[in-house]
Amino acid sequence: MITLLSIALASAAAIPAPAAPVVAAPAGTVSGTAEGGIRVFRGIPYATPPVGALRWRAPVRLPRWKGTRSATAFGAACVQPQGSTATIYSGAPMPVSEDCLTLNVWAPANARNAPVMVWIHGGALVSGSSREPMYDGRKLAERGIIVVSINYRLGVLGWLAHPGLSAESAQHVSGNYGLLDQIAALSWVHDNIAAFGGAPRKVTIAGESAGGLSALYLMTAPAARGLFAGAIAQSAYMISMPELHRGVFGAPAWETGGQALGGALKTPDVASLRAIDAQTLTDSAAKLGFAPFGVVDGVVLPRQMVDAFDRGEQARVPVLTGFNQGEIRSLRMLAPKPPADAASYEREIRDRYGELADAFLRLYPAADYPQSILATTRDALYGWTAERVVRRQTALGQRAYLYLFDHGYPAADAADLHAFHASELPYVFGTFATTPPRWPRVPDTAGERALSDAMLDYWAGFVRDARPVARAAAAWPAYGADRHYMHFAATPQARRDLMPGMFALNESVMCRRRATGTIGWNWNVGLAAPKLPPAADCARPAGAQPGVSANPTR
Repeated sequence: MITLLSIALASAAAIPAPAAPVVAAPAGTVSGTAEGGIRVFRGIPYATPPVGALRWRAPVRLPRWKGTRSATAFGAACVQPQGSTATIYSGAPMPVSEDCLTLNVWAPANARNAPVMVWIHGGALVSGSSREPMYDGRKLAERGIIVVSINYRLGVLGWLAHPGLSAESAQHVSGNYGLLDQIAALSWVHDNIAAFGGAPRKVTIAGESAGGLSALYLMTAPAARGLFAGAIAQSAYMISMPELHRGVFGAPAWETGGQALGGALKTPDVASLRAIDAQTLTDSAAKLGFAPFGVVDGVVLPRQMVDAFDRGEQARVPVLTGFNQGEIRSLRMLAPKPPADAASYEREIRDRYGELADAFLRLYPAADYPQSILATTRDALYGWTAERVVRRQTALGQRAYLYLFDHGYPAADAADLHAFHASELPYVFGTFATTPPRWPRVPDTAGERALSDAMLDYWAGFVRDARPVARAAAAWPAYGADRHYMHFAATPQARRDLMPGMFALNESVMCRRRATGTIGWNWNVGLAAPKLPPAADCARPAGAQPGVSANPTR
């Protein structure tokens, strides 16, 4: 018996599936998938991965492949520690490999000379992947931009320095391999994105946490110059960096650190290190406390980020940057252990901060010391960095936009995770339904969708023409002389003068530590701070550009 249902099913079956999109790019021809009005290409290799005996070398440009390569599945994630403690950031298990230098593209079907956002995932340079569902670029692409997400080498495989490796290098440097991967990916985008409908000269780099840190590295890396025209840095941190050949700011020479790791692993030379299985090496290095960072080598990263920004040597591009009100609520391991009581807290702060203690305690009072401890670490890492970046770019005559993400929702607030680290990401990507399993679930309500739509608009607008504009939300003024910022709470609201006194205090502490040459500026703040060094002259350093001063104005 023929029914209406059977007729409907037969009619649906008769409709042909959308043809797989095929793009003939300079790198080679790829076939992807059509998802609504968006063409998606997953797992495209952008460089030859240096693996095994070639480990710890710069990525190599791929020769053009023959035939049509299927680009319908994500590539493997880069090797990262396995079996670590589950957190709200932990996702489903994913395949990992040293052969991981791939990228993904979301492009509107009718894209022509479209602006491009290159997304760099976070994960402390230790973990993460471009294949994480929360980074799906479809909703951003629906706003007329092309989204590219990339993998890069992580942990000891991406950031190890060693005298043996430096000896192999024509430039006599080592480390920064993960950053060289990012630069190689940007070079691939520059050479190939026009075939996908993108504009090579309208590329914006973007990332959160270690991805935001990477954006700052790229802004100071000479080899990345000209490969991007804007930068988005979410929850970035402009902390002190190790240097290749000498110990500075409390960190050993990075080559020496690599030698020490080799000694602990009973591997006397680079060949022995390369003989270790990638996963075993990664897990062992992590257990021994290896923490990856970009290293000042004089070539890939010429100098400390603070110095590069003070001298006006960073990329002269518009920026959008900010941080979250509850950054440390989900990263409590970064904060020192609370004392017994308020009196102990105040006593410790006065002992450590000396003449700046009154200013410190006004911002982070003893009366609410558990919250003050969280705010201290948040501001020293993320708040100070964000405002420093917008101040320096403004001084260079570039448009700069600052935000504070202060949005809560029931599941997060009930878990004492109001506006936690990375909680803006499902709003930026519009991916409420694909957050990690332990992530406080975002309710799919009209209010939450409206906030996400606004943030999608702002981010896409900045990528499009360096102006974050939303169709149905408040105007977002540039930071400028009036210190404007956007406050994301229930709705976006433009405000002025973010956390008065916060930037000046943290800038002063950084300045004094930098002057010693022996004390870093990172997580060692508040109750974990060393005694405050003497006042130092933070005037514009030698070689700085006119109008760019290291002195905070307030």
